[in-house]
Amino acid sequence: MTRAFAIGMLLNIAFVATGVIAGIIAHSTALLADAAHNFGDVLGLGMAWGATVLARRARTTRRTYGLRRTTIIAALGNGGLVLFAIGGVVWEAVQRLGAAPSVDGALVAIVAAIGVGLNGLAALMFARGRDDLNVRGAFQHLIADAAVSAGVVVAGVAVWQTGWAWIDPAASLAVSAVILAGTWRLVREAMDLLLDAVPAHIDPRAVEGYLAALPGVTDVHDLHIWSMSTTEVALTAHLIVPWETCSPTMLADASSEIARRFKIGHVTIQLEPVGHGENCDRAVAGAV
Repeated sequence: MTRAFAIGMLLNIAFVATGVIAGIIAHSTALLADAAHNFGDVLGLGMAWGATVLARRARTTRRTYGLRRTTIIAALGNGGLVLFAIGGVVWEAVQRLGAAPSVDGALVAIVAAIGVGLNGLAALMFARGRDDLNVRGAFQHLIADAAVSAGVVVAGVAVWQTGWAWIDPAASLAVSAVILAGTWRLVREAMDLLLDAVPAHIDPRAVEGYLAALPGVTDVHDLHIWSMSTTEVALTAHLIVPWETCSPTMLADASSEIARRFKIGHVTIQLEPVGHGENCDRAVAGAV
C-alpha cells in the first residue's frame, strides 16, 4: 500500500498544479474548486499514509502509545486547510456571479476530464486493500473526487456550448458545497477523536450488552471506548463477577470476541469480586 499512497499523492499533486494553472487561464472558478478538492486529497492521502507508518513506530517509556494520535491532529489540520482554500474559491465565485468573465469551457472540460481519469486510476490502486479502514477511506474519497470532476466536465461542456459564463461560478459553488459537507464531517470526526468520544462506527450499548452477558458478570462499570489514532480503538472496563465463576480463559476470550465483533484491538478488562466496592466503603467508614 505504500506504493499506492505515493502514486496517488503524485497524481493528485499533478492535477492540483494543472487545475490551478488551467483555472487561471480559463477564468474558471469551477476548476479552481476542483483543484482545491484534490489538494484535500493530497493531504488526506498523506495523513492515511502517515497513519500506516506511525502505527509501526515503537512506543517509548514516555510516549506509551507511540505517535498514533498525530494522525488525528493531521486530520484536523487537513480539514482546516481545505476549508481555507475553498473559502477563497467561494468568495471569488460569488463576485463573478454578477459579472462573470468569459470562460474557456472546452479547456475546463478537458482538464476536469483528466481529473476524472487520474482519480479513477488512483482509486483502482486502493481497491484491493479495502478491508483496511484507512485504505477504504482513501478509496471512497478518490471515487467521490472523480464524481466531482465529472460534474465540472458537464459544467465546462455547458459553458462551451451555450456561452453562458455564469454556469462556471455556479458550478464552483455547487462543488464547494459538496467539499464543505465532506470537510466539515472530517473536522467534526477529528474533534470527536481528540475529545476521546466513542468512534461513530461503534455502538457503546452493544459493547456494554456483550460484556454484561458474559457468564457470571453481574455488573459493568467504568466502560470507556476511544480512538488511539485514526485506525486503532481502545477499550477499558470493570466487570463485577463472583470469583468462583471466573474462567482461566475468560479475559482472553472476551478480548478476542470484542476485536472480532466491534473491531476494538486494544482491550483492558479489570475483574472485581461481588461486594468489592461495598467492602471498600466499609473499610473507609471504619477508618474514619
